[in-house]
Amino acid sequence: MTDIEIARSIKMLEISEIAKKIGIGDKYLENYGKYKAKIDLGILNELNKKEGKLILVTSINPTPFGEGKTTMSIGIHDALRKLGFNSLAVLREPSLGPVFGIKGGAAGGGYSQVVPMEDINLHFTGDMHAIGAANNLLCAAIDNHIFQGNKLNIDKNKIIFNRCVDMNDRALRTVTVGLDLGKDVIHENHYSITVATEVMAILCLAENLKDLKDRLGNILFAYDVDGKPLFVRDLHVEEAMTILLKDAIKPNLVQTLENNPVIIHGGPFANIAHGCNSLIATKLGLKLSDYVVTEAGFGADLGAEKFLDIKCRKGNLKPSVIVINATIRSLKYNGGMSKDELNIKNMEYLKKGICNLEVHIENMKKYLDNIVVCLNKFDFDDEDEISFVENYCEKLGCEFAVCISYKNGGEGATDLARKIVKLCENDIEFNLLYDENDSIKNKIEKVSKDIYHAGSVKYLDEALENIQKIESMGLDKLPICVAKTQYSISDDAKKLGYPKDYEIIVRDVLVNSGAGFIVVYMGKIMTMPGLSKNPAYENMHIDDDGTIYGLF
Repeated sequence: MTDIEIARSIKMLEISEIAKKIGIGDKYLENYGKYKAKIDLGILNELNKKEGKLILVTSINPTPFGEGKTTMSIGIHDALRKLGFNSLAVLREPSLGPVFGIKGGAAGGGYSQVVPMEDINLHFTGDMHAIGAANNLLCAAIDNHIFQGNKLNIDKNKIIFNRCVDMNDRALRTVTVGLDLGKDVIHENHYSITVATEVMAILCLAENLKDLKDRLGNILFAYDVDGKPLFVRDLHVEEAMTILLKDAIKPNLVQTLENNPVIIHGGPFANIAHGCNSLIATKLGLKLSDYVVTEAGFGADLGAEKFLDIKCRKGNLKPSVIVINATIRSLKYNGGMSKDELNIKNMEYLKKGICNLEVHIENMKKYLDNIVVCLNKFDFDDEDEISFVENYCEKLGCEFAVCISYKNGGEGATDLARKIVKLCENDIEFNLLYDENDSIKNKIEKVSKDIYHAGSVKYLDEALENIQKIESMGLDKLPICVAKTQYSISDDAKKLGYPKDYEIIVRDVLVNSGAGFIVVYMGKIMTMPGLSKNPAYENMHIDDDGTIYGLF
C-alpha cells in the first residue's frame, strides 16, 4: 500500500481523546475539525511538572530524496509509548514547496506517519499562510510608505526584506515592483520561500505573544538614504503583523497512526534557515511528557548545529541524546554512486561513503557524548551492507541500532528506543560550539573549521561590507545561521563524503535582528528553491469525491 492508503486504513481517534493522553483538557483545545487542534498557550501557566528528557534526531548528509528522519522520529515516539513511557513527538510543519517538488510530504511514511496526513502536508491549520501574510504585509507597508511621501527617507535600493510564497518558484527570485507607480517607487525586490523567512524564524524562537511582537518590531528591513538602519517599529506595522500571527503562535496537536499524540509547529528549512520546530512547542512538550522526540532538518552539519547553537542557546535547552539517522543509500551516494543505482548492493561505494557518517559522529561528540547511530532500513538494503555499518560504529565506540518503523511502526524501533532510554540515564555534559560574544568572523571560522572541516574561509567584498555594518549597529553579538547546501558538509554540493582543508566561501552576511541571529550565505545557496524537471505534482490526482492520490 502507498503511504496515503496506509494512513486511510487506520482509525483515528478524536483529538480530545489524544489530548487526554498527555493531560490536556478541553479548556486548552481549539479544535480544527475532529482530528486537529491548537493548544492554548495559557496551559503553560498551569504546568508544574519536571521537564522531560530531550531527544534530538538528526542525520548524515542526505540524497535528494530525503532519508526518513521524520519517519524515524515518529517511530521512536511510538516505540517509547509501546514500551510504556510517557513520550511526545514535537515536529516541524511541512512546506508546500517540497510537497509539490521532489521530496513530497513531511509527515513520515509507511506505518510511521502522523495523521491526518493530507491536512498536515497541505494547509493544515493555516500557520504557513499567516506567516506569509505577515511577511508580505510588511513588504506592502514598506512600498506604501515610499509611495506616500517616504517620511523615513527609505533608500529603495537598500531594502533588505523580501516578499515570500510557500512554493518553489524560481521565476520570483528577482522581481521588479512598482512599475506603474512612478520612478520614485520602482525598485528590485526578491522572493524567498516562506519557510526561509525571518518571520518564520521569529515565530519559532518567540517565547510568547509579547516576545513575538517585540521581535517583529526589531526586524531590520532597510537603510535610509544616509545609511541609517530602519526597523519595523519605525513603520508601526508590528502590531498588525502580530495580529495576523495570533493563532499561528499556538502549537498544533495531531496523532500518529498508533494514536499517540504529536505536536507539530513551525517549519523553517535547515539549509537556508535554522531548521527547527518552535521553541514554544518544544518547551510545552517537555512539560507534558517524560521524553520529547524532536528533529532538526537535513544533515547534522546544518539542522543539528543550528538546533544546538541557536535554539538550545536561546531556549536554555539541553538534549540528553542525539540520534544520527543514516541510510545505506545515502552512504553510497556520499561515496559517489549514482542516485539512480542506490538500491543496488555495492560495498565499494559504501566503504567510500562511510566517512560521511564518521564526520557527523565526530561533530556531534563536540556537543554531547550520548550519541546513537540508527540505520533507517530500506527493503533493498543488503545484510552485508548493514553489518559493515554496524561494525564501523562499534569501532568508533558509538551505539548502533536498526529502525524498521516504516514497515512495522513502533515495534520496528523498540531496540532503538531502549538504547535511547538507557543513554538518557547518563550524566549530561552539553557544550556549545562558540561564544556568541565572539566576533562574527571568529564564529564563522569556528563553524567552518570545526563542523565543515574547511582549511580556510574566503569572504567576498559584499560579505565584508555587511559584517562592518552589523558591527557598527552593535548587532554582532548573536549566534550565526549558515545558509549552504544540504548535500555536503562543505559549501559545494559536489564535495561528498568527508572533504577536508578546502577553502569555503562566504558570499554574504545579513542580520536577522528580530529572530536574533546572523545569516551567513555560503556557496550558491538560494532562499527560493526551484522545481525539478519531474516534480511530484505531476503524479497527483484528485477524484470527483475529493479523494487524493499521489500525495506522499
